[in-house]
Amino acid sequence: MSTKTITITEEAYNRLKSRKSENQSFSEVIMQNFPSKPKLSQILAEIGKDDALADRIEAASKEMRQSKMREVDF
Repeated sequence: MSTKTITITEEAYNRLKSRKSENQSFSEVIMQNFPSKPKLSQILAEIGKDDALADRIEAASKEMRQSKMREVDF
């Protein structure tokens, strides 16, 4: 794994250090406090199946496809 050198203020360093345990690296603290964004499939798996929500999304999608675009003069 490659490494990068960054410059942070002393205040930022102290905040980061205060969250770090003795056996933890700064990289681990950053990864723990700033996780990557979950994928939509992960979110949907967590909230479970919601038929009512699926029906509302389907209705909104159908309505958008059927609506006509209006002309706008510039």
